[in-house]
Amino acid sequence: MTAPQIDLKAYLAEQENKSFLRFLTCGSVDDGKSTLIGRLLYDSKMLFEDHLSALEKDSKKFGTDGDNIDFALLVDGLEAEREQGITIDVAYRFFATDKRKFIVADTPGHEQYTRNMATGASNSDLAVVLIDARKGVLTQSKRHSYIASLLGIRHVVLAVNKIDLVGFSEEIFDDIVKDYLSFAQQLGFKTLLSIPISARYGDNVIARSPRMPWYDGPALLDHLNTVDVDTAVAGKPFRMPVQWVNRPNLDFRGFSGTISAGHVKPGDAVVVAASGRTTKVTRIVTMDGELDDAVAGEAVTICLADEVDISRGDVLAPASARPEVSDQFSAHILWMAEEEMLPGRQYLLKVGAKTVPATVTELKHKDDVNTFEHLAGKTLALNEVGYGNVSLSMPIAFDPYAENRDTGGFILIDRFTNGTVAAGMIDFGLRRATNVHWQALDVNKNARAGLKTQKPAVLWFTGLSGSGKSTIANLVEKALFADGRHTYILDGDNVRHGLNRDLGFTDADRVENIRRVGETSKLFVDAGLIVLVSFISPFRSERRMARELVGAAEFIEIFVDTPIEVCMQRDPKGLYEKARAGEIKNFTGISSPYEEPEHAEITVKTQGRTADACAAEIVAYLRGQGFVP
Repeated sequence: MTAPQIDLKAYLAEQENKSFLRFLTCGSVDDGKSTLIGRLLYDSKMLFEDHLSALEKDSKKFGTDGDNIDFALLVDGLEAEREQGITIDVAYRFFATDKRKFIVADTPGHEQYTRNMATGASNSDLAVVLIDARKGVLTQSKRHSYIASLLGIRHVVLAVNKIDLVGFSEEIFDDIVKDYLSFAQQLGFKTLLSIPISARYGDNVIARSPRMPWYDGPALLDHLNTVDVDTAVAGKPFRMPVQWVNRPNLDFRGFSGTISAGHVKPGDAVVVAASGRTTKVTRIVTMDGELDDAVAGEAVTICLADEVDISRGDVLAPASARPEVSDQFSAHILWMAEEEMLPGRQYLLKVGAKTVPATVTELKHKDDVNTFEHLAGKTLALNEVGYGNVSLSMPIAFDPYAENRDTGGFILIDRFTNGTVAAGMIDFGLRRATNVHWQALDVNKNARAGLKTQKPAVLWFTGLSGSGKSTIANLVEKALFADGRHTYILDGDNVRHGLNRDLGFTDADRVENIRRVGETSKLFVDAGLIVLVSFISPFRSERRMARELVGAAEFIEIFVDTPIEVCMQRDPKGLYEKARAGEIKNFTGISSPYEEPEHAEITVKTQGRTADACAAEIVAYLRGQGFVP
């Protein structure tokens, strides 16, 4: 008897036309997330023979279910995960049924890995929130549900797992569902289905279980096969962030990207959102030929009727339904870094293919994920969620995250480590007052500096307390003043008596302290002066921000390099002694860090040298570089 012949083309066409669902499993530690995914893969016959053999072998070595197969090992791939029986990283798995294709993200339950859970949620349409029937709704169950809602997930399955360990109790199931619904009703989920399951034994996972006749809802897989999550994106206005300007030769110019919402066809009028330039679509090109219509989720190259200036990061949209364009907006922020978020510190913001410098200018509040209360706070720590204002170096096109997750979601990147430190969800744009404009002036910086026969500059003295910054800066100014130069000193202690008298010495206040001084220095440079800034300024990020305010050619970083032991011996104000006694908090070098400059224009080593010699070295540099004749 011969095997039945398979029409390969028909089979591939059938697979291609199946709907697609991305979902994640989340919840607290050891609620059975990995076991559930393993059971889905096993029962849906998506495992090869070598996978099954390896699973049986690993179950004997790492398993937690005696001689039975431990399904969690299918997705807990890291050695550390298997040894501890927990999930650390996000694991993605693919499987399919006759009706739909799936990508499932298995996310960790530990609080310290909340950022990993957020990563999985950012790409998902549905969340399966698992709860251990023996433990009920826990803090992490609420935290993950809140983050899922924040990241735009509108479809949730509440899977009350390990129901077998409580005797398949309907009463316990009902109590957990009632407790969860009282919390989740404020999260705005569109659908929320509660299912009692046993991931270990497969009850209500693939098919309805006879051991719970009191439950009359669908099995988990039946619901995943039928839940509708596709219509929302397709029905929204057209959006396509440009990822690449496609110019293979002189005869072809197109703009490539993935359509994030809506649909487009040749002849449609579109606009480059940031510039406002309008044109028409002439062709929609793909590797498989041209299309008469393209919809959300498709990667295409769009050709336009006019030679419009478009670059990577621009957004194409309908002329009649444009996204917002602004350099300021309010947003929810999930902080994902060990080092806390500091308002005023400059980061890189990436939305779509666009990357621009940005700062969180104000944190309005932090969110309590258990009570939804707004808590006061100036900073965000690891895994905390807050709401604040973000300012960019240039306007960008965006939509509110609730309307479009692709054009409304962003990440913040540390400028030094290039690590992702936060995920953000734009709420709405902030518009500046329309009556505020740059005023053109006839007397400019060059004219003012020419009158003084000098090049304006910022001499930024940085170093520990007691290093000699103020003393050396004072001597440099005396020498320049005697030579007829026009100068001004901004000293840390003096400024804190006036401009910055409202600031303390926390990291957040130090950042704001330097931001204000940097802006003030910029005004002095515009006046044509040589301004000497003497501040500890312990963080490289803020010194870099000050440099970028005036430009590299007008910023001279001077590292007054004095070992802390010498500073402590000098201790002219008695500060180190008080800091070591615990009388002064957040003291640089003792209880707060100092980040030494990596590429200072001048490094002055003071140990064994007089202050006059150090000042003379700096003046000689200024003459050599042409700042003074």
